[in-house]
Amino acid sequence: MRKSWFLMGVLLIALAAAAAPLRVYAQANAASNDKAAIQELEKRYIDAFNARDINAIMKCYAPGKSLFVFDAVPPREYPSWDSYKKDWEGLFAAYPGPLGNAISEQSITVVGSVAYGHNIQTGYFTRKDGSRVDVVVRVTDVYRKIRNQWLIVQEHVSFPADIDSGKADLLSKP
Repeated sequence: MRKSWFLMGVLLIALAAAAAPLRVYAQANAASNDKAAIQELEKRYIDAFNARDINAIMKCYAPGKSLFVFDAVPPREYPSWDSYKKDWEGLFAAYPGPLGNAISEQSITVVGSVAYGHNIQTGYFTRKDGSRVDVVVRVTDVYRKIRNQWLIVQEHVSFPADIDSGKADLLSKP
């Protein structure tokens, strides 16, 4: 009888040890799937931006006061989805001509139901008078999985600035 219990115990330990790598693999696979979902979210954002589709842009962000943004333009902060949507409306109204935006140097780290990432966005806008403005911005995002969907909950968009002149470096390079 003792031998049976001993063998049962050894068998259970062996099964638990064999299952551990499977759990690690499943967690790594889930993180990989989540990272791919966030990359797809960023692609949808860029496509919506380039199409001037504010509603599609805003589908990338958490609703209500769950969203907080520091944008590159005044005011200093946008503490809600509604305030940030107005920022987009103002941007597209001020630059009604052709525009474009692309993401590079994207980095995303997933930690459970929260993730963070940063990227460089290179774009251009055309003013009402037809003149073009080229910009390179740094973007840091915090994502959250809400109802099984990744959304941006915090965003910080910035330009490097020359401290002596106080002017933004709109075409920053590494």
